Amino acid sequence: MAANNDSIGRTITVTVLLCVVCSVIVSTAAVLLKPMQLANKELDRQTNILAAAKIDYQGQDVQKLFAEKIITKYVSLKTGEYVDKPVGYKDSKRAAKEPSLSSPLPRKIDIASIKRTANVMPVYLVNQAGQLEKVILPVHGYGLWSTLYGFLALEKDLNTVVGFGFYAHGETPGLGGEVDNPKWKALWPGKKVYAQGSMEPMLGLVKGAVDHSAAGSEFKIDALSGATLTSNGVTNLVKFWMGENGFATYLTKLKAGES
Repeated sequence: MAANNDSIGRTITVTVLLCVVCSVIVSTAAVLLKPMQLANKELDRQTNILAAAKIDYQGQDVQKLFAEKIITKYVSLKTGEYVDKPVGYKDSKRAAKEPSLSSPLPRKIDIASIKRTANVMPVYLVNQAGQLEKVILPVHGYGLWSTLYGFLALEKDLNTVVGFGFYAHGETPGLGGEVDNPKWKALWPGKKVYAQGSMEPMLGLVKGAVDHSAAGSEFKIDALSGATLTSNGVTNLVKFWMGENGFATYLTKLKAGES
């Protein structure tokens, strides 16, 4: 009986020691790999911004290219003016969860189902010979299963779409996940966000193939087949971020040369 107890005791001791050793190894690996993970995350962000702006980054040093081509600024959504990066601000996603850096959205205006917005958002500018060529805006909103995070790039007229793409989402592969399909993303360049003389966003997804010869087709994108809720989510997030509670105030001031 004593020998059996000794065997059980040894088994428990070995198990505990093994768990401790594995925990130390996993924790050490997590600490050592964190800088690399953060660097890869930043590289992915820069790559997606360049892709939205239709800047060829293939075969190039992305970090160097980004530093040469992109100017990062921070904008107050309330005033539409450039501001300093807030103290404690890491990124807009985390800022939206921090009460001191964000504001709640009343349900009636929260068409993108994001609940809170960061008070300050980053914007990315492409300048050529001192003149604005493109502006890339971060956007996000809820689809069917997840929040979709992406970038919408506009030409210097601040109305014509250069490119649009998502870098993170959890939508259904083959359905809502078709937001990643290059053929669908290729439908966006050249589309218009606003009608002439208005800052009310018109751009959105519609069921069926868009008749490009019909009036108003410049504001329409083919919906994702079999993914109505994801399509609605994309439309809503575009309308929110291009509207008065998003970047419309900033874009208005930028057009007028006030930002």
